[in-house]
Amino acid sequence: MTSSAEIRAQAFRMPAVLQRIAFRDERQSAEGFRVRRGFTPPGLSALRRSAASCFQGGFTPPVLSALRRSALVLAALGLAGCQTISGLNPFAGGPASGQPGFVRGFLGGIATDDPAAALAGRQVLSAGGTAVDAAVAAAFMMSVTLPSRVGLGGGGACLVFDPAKAGTEAVMFLPGARSSVPADADRPAAVPLLARGLYALSTRRSGRPFEALMAPAEQAARFGTEVSRGLAADLAAVSRPLLADPAAQMVFGRPGGGPKQAGEMMLQPELAGTLGQIRLAGVGDLHQGVLARRLEEGSRAAGGSLTLEELRAALPGLAQPIDLPSAGGDRIAFLPPPADGGVAAAAAFEAMRGGADVAEASRRGLAAVAAFRQRGGDPRSYVSAANLPPAGLGALPASAGLIAFDRTGLAVSCAFTLNNLFGTGRIVPGMGFLLAAAPNIGGVQPPLLAAAMAYNSNIRGFRLAAAASGQQDAPIGVAGPAALHLLRGLPPQAALEAGAPGAARTHLGACLNYLPGRPDRCVAINDPRGAGVALGALDQ
Repeated sequence: MTSSAEIRAQAFRMPAVLQRIAFRDERQSAEGFRVRRGFTPPGLSALRRSAASCFQGGFTPPVLSALRRSALVLAALGLAGCQTISGLNPFAGGPASGQPGFVRGFLGGIATDDPAAALAGRQVLSAGGTAVDAAVAAAFMMSVTLPSRVGLGGGGACLVFDPAKAGTEAVMFLPGARSSVPADADRPAAVPLLARGLYALSTRRSGRPFEALMAPAEQAARFGTEVSRGLAADLAAVSRPLLADPAAQMVFGRPGGGPKQAGEMMLQPELAGTLGQIRLAGVGDLHQGVLARRLEEGSRAAGGSLTLEELRAALPGLAQPIDLPSAGGDRIAFLPPPADGGVAAAAAFEAMRGGADVAEASRRGLAAVAAFRQRGGDPRSYVSAANLPPAGLGALPASAGLIAFDRTGLAVSCAFTLNNLFGTGRIVPGMGFLLAAAPNIGGVQPPLLAAAMAYNSNIRGFRLAAAASGQQDAPIGVAGPAALHLLRGLPPQAALEAGAPGAARTHLGACLNYLPGRPDRCVAINDPRGAGVALGALDQ
C-alpha cells in the first residue's frame, strides 16, 4: 500500500490541480459525514474521472488511488470540473477551511451600516462560509459596534433566497409586543428575539458552527472597538437622556463628560460575558436558562420588567414574503407583516412598475402601510390599491440593514431594530445590552423594516438584494433602487443614487447575469451618504 509520504511526493510531481487535494485517513467532510477506509462517498467516482480528465492522454496519477481513504471536501460539496477545483485552497500552502483566505477568487459580497460588521461578514465568506453565515456574523457584530440600532434586546427580519429551493422565505424575529404593561415598568421593554432569530436564520443553509459566528462579536466587545461614524452620530443625537443611565454612561460616555466621539475606544465587558454565555450554553439560555433569570431581574431594575414566561414564549418564525412579478420572468419578494415596511416597499415597487416616479411611488407606499395598520386584513390587497388617503404615520423608530450573497447564489437581506434609537435608553445591569422599546406603548410605533430579494425561480438564480433604513424613507429606499435597476435598466449605482431619497440609506447587491452564473457582473454597494461599507467580490 502506498504510504502517506509517497503519496505526497507523487502529488508534488503532479499538476497544481491535484496538489490542492488534501490527503488524510479520516477527515470531516463539508456536509458533516466522515469518510473512512473502504467507503466511497457520493460523487467520488465522478470526481476521480473529473480529476483524471485534467491530464492529457487520460493518464490517472497514482495519487488518485489514495482518494478512497481521504477526506474529499470537494466530493462532499459536489464540485465538478477542473476549473471549480482551482477556486478553492483546501490544504497545503494556504489557509484551512474556516480560516479567512480559504476561498480564492469570487467571494460574494456584503454591505451593512457598520464597517466592522461588513468586515466580519466578509471574513466569513473568505473562510468558506455561506451568505447566511456572513449575515449572522455581521448582525452579531453590529450588536457590539452599532448598539444604537441593533442589539440582543431587539430583533429584526430577513429574507433568504436559496437556489436549491428556487425561492425566497422570510425569517421573522421582531422585538415582541407586550400584552400588558407591568405597573413597575416606567420604560416598558419589548421581548428580545435577536439571538433566537439569528439562530433560526442560521438553519437556512449555514456552513459554519453558530458559536464560531458569534466569536468575533464577543472578542470585539471584550477587547474593544473604535466608535464608528454612524454610532457617533447616533450618540450625538440622544446623548443627554442616554447618558443619564449610569450603565450607558460607562459604555458610551467620555471620562470628562459627553458622548464618545468617532475613533475613540469602546469596551463592553459585560456584553462580552453575555455573548460568551450564549455561545457556550446556546441561545435558549437567554430565554429559559440562567441568563433568562438574570434578564428578568435586570430588566426590572432597568424599568423594562420582562418576565420569564414572556422570554420563554418568544419564538422566531418563518413566513411567506410578499412576492411580486418583476421583469424578464424575475420575481421580487418583500418582507411580510409584522415587518410591514414590506407592505410599503411592495406598494411603491408596484407603483413604479405602473409608471410612477420615485416621489409618487413613495407616497403610495406610505399610504398603503398606513391603511394596513389602520384596517388590517390581507396585506397584499393594499399593494395595488389606488386612491388611498395620505399617510399620517408620525415619528418612526430607527433601524439598520444588511445584504449578503455568496458564490453559490445564496443571498440574504435583513433589517434590524430596537424600536427606538438606543431602545429604552437603559442597559440591563450586568448583561451589557440595551432593551428594545415595547411597540405600540407610549407613542412608540413599530418601525418600517424594509428589505427585498429579486430572483428567477426558473433558472434558480439570484438577481438582487436590498435593505434600507431611514424611518419613513426606508421602504422607498428599497423599492426605488430595485425598480430603477430591474424595471428601467439603470446601473446599480445610478439606481441607488436616484431611487433612495431623503433619509433613506440603502444597501444593494446585484448580479446582472444572475448567480450562479457570471460573478464578474455582481456588485455590492451602499449609499455614500451613510456610514456603512460594502465589501466582497474578489479575493486574490
